[in-house]
Amino acid sequence: MEVKIKEVSSKKELREFIYLPARIHKDHKNWVPPIYMDEWVFFDPKKNKSFDFCDTTLALAYRGEEVVGRIMGIIHHKYNELHGENDGRFCFMETYEDPEVFHALISYVENWAKEKGKDRMVGPLGFSDKDPQGFMVEGFENPIVLATNANLPYMPRLLEQEGYTKKVDCVVYKLVIPEKIPEFYQRIYERVSKRDDIQLLEFKSKRQLKPYIKPLLKLLNETFKDIYAFVPFEEYEMEDFANRYIFLLDPNFIKAILDKNGEVIAFIVSLPDISEGIKASKGKILPWGIFKIIAARNRSKQLDLLLGGIKKEYRGQGLDVMLGVKLMETAKNKGIEYIDTHLILETNTQMRMEVEKMGGVIYKRFRIFQKPL
Repeated sequence: MEVKIKEVSSKKELREFIYLPARIHKDHKNWVPPIYMDEWVFFDPKKNKSFDFCDTTLALAYRGEEVVGRIMGIIHHKYNELHGENDGRFCFMETYEDPEVFHALISYVENWAKEKGKDRMVGPLGFSDKDPQGFMVEGFENPIVLATNANLPYMPRLLEQEGYTKKVDCVVYKLVIPEKIPEFYQRIYERVSKRDDIQLLEFKSKRQLKPYIKPLLKLLNETFKDIYAFVPFEEYEMEDFANRYIFLLDPNFIKAILDKNGEVIAFIVSLPDISEGIKASKGKILPWGIFKIIAARNRSKQLDLLLGGIKKEYRGQGLDVMLGVKLMETAKNKGIEYIDTHLILETNTQMRMEVEKMGGVIYKRFRIFQKPL
């Protein structure tokens, strides 16, 4: 039966787009559904302001009346201008293992981007690196965490058959929390702790945390500005981000360092893994899903690193060690056994070296691909 591609133009079609992955992954034991309440906001141009500075297309693939695939295309004008690129992007691609459907979808976004004058496609890559990026190419046997792609092994293979090659990899480390902090790091921690020009800030409540969210994200903008695919948070996005995630966070796993003027100069944000809770709630927060998610968070043995940064002039002074030691102390006291570092660009050699010094081992790899148009 012929494959047909149709651009999403109605709420019914958007519903098909949002819920298709649940059908494709119904036998995929590691798959974690999205939080559907967030999906409806994310894909709504009236609610997601990222649509304001991007050209986008959402498309579904049909065989007869059945939806068998989906894809999103993005042209990120702001990012292209900032970095002197002329790229189109594809993301949120899902298909069964069907080369014909895959070809039809990827050809659709390629032609769409070419018509808009773009000369290269990259992806999977969303509005920014805060969205799931890259196809997993290693580590399929391991559990999936929030905000990462959960593709099956055939997806990167089918993409390579379409002429795509590696642009860059992101690696994820698994780090077992040691019984005792290595002496080398303990000495650095003790030295930094004696400084009287900085203050370690540990949070006990969301009320205490909330005033610091914007300062944390502003520092993130500053420290990540040269990282591939990073798009700085706008003021409105900081509010959106805070409202979207603060109810999931455990303030105990967020640490910050202030200078003598009370300005945030370093921070780390992490979260006990909530994947099992999202699976148990089938991605539905309300009315009872939130309790399953919080229960999973409270019994998790894995800590997921989410965000972190250090002000440029304070790097190399051991602030990262101070944050890391305090985070691992908290994790150990809460029964956490290991850490998932989330995605680290393979080119970020400094961060990778620090993780490896602590015994971190790569256990997942995600690949962003490219193809000239």
